[in-house]
Amino acid sequence: MKSSKNFEEEKVIVRYVSLVDWTKVEGHHGVTAMIDVKVTPKRDVGFNDVAERIYRYSEVNSVYLMSGTYDLSVVIEGKTVNEVAHFVSQKLSTIDGVISTTTHFVLKKYKHDGTLYDPDDKDKRIVVSP
Repeated sequence: MKSSKNFEEEKVIVRYVSLVDWTKVEGHHGVTAMIDVKVTPKRDVGFNDVAERIYRYSEVNSVYLMSGTYDLSVVIEGKTVNEVAHFVSQKLSTIDGVISTTTHFVLKKYKHDGTLYDPDDKDKRIVVSP
């Protein structure tokens, strides 16, 4: 049986991460955005060239090639909504090959990478029924 060191050397384990519930960190007011990107693929490189240009930005956490209406899904974090808007309008949308973007802001995380956020945090609203 292989050890974790073997898996690390073979790049099966790429990295270890800590999952932080930022809502519990006083003074943290960051925002997470998921951006759908429609792209014109380039001959001989497809979507890879545009994806590489996008993932090189430090604001970008993830880039995925998607099936469906949009081609790429980009996840970024910023300090404010305006910071994310600036990234989209000044950096992302100006890349050659980017046709359009749709930005979705994360309002609340319930579960991330298999981890529940605040599983004991029940809905405290009063039930109203007719």
